[in-house]
Amino acid sequence: PSDENECRLLLSTCYQLDQPTAVRYPRGAGCGAAVESSLHTVEVGKGVVRRQGKKTAIIAFGSMVQPALAAAEALDATVADMRFVKPIDEDLLATLAQSHDYLVCVEENAQAGGAGSAVLEVLAAQGNLKPTLLCGIPDIVTEHGDSTILLDNMALGTSSLQRKIEQWLQQYSR
Repeated sequence: PSDENECRLLLSTCYQLDQPTAVRYPRGAGCGAAVESSLHTVEVGKGVVRRQGKKTAIIAFGSMVQPALAAAEALDATVADMRFVKPIDEDLLATLAQSHDYLVCVEENAQAGGAGSAVLEVLAAQGNLKPTLLCGIPDIVTEHGDSTILLDNMALGTSSLQRKIEQWLQQYSR
């Protein structure tokens, strides 16, 4: 979930389903989002656009939505909160690919074989491949410690993510 409210909504949705489900949430505290008083379910397999931008779309999963939103302000990028990895929102991915020049996938998970790989599989099957940057945890043994510091060291913190995207976009604007 992208924040405390989304966590409540996703848990409520899972409770209503008559099938096994899993909600992956990060350790530590949430981002401090205001929790809505109403509790409802969300449509399974459907993401939401949290910010509309121009040439670049950031496809964010879970806890990476907040850093993506912060980076998007400086980049004038669209941010999609995918909400689900399985089933993934193929319609939203098609819309994002067709309306943007560049895509960035951001996840607090292993980059190799992660959600970004699933995004690329869908886009390839649709014939919608665009230049895409995958941002996730590298395929290395990671240290233990404060999650904020560790994420920043892997270019998944708010400012480090923005810098990584800016550097990548500069390669394509030459």
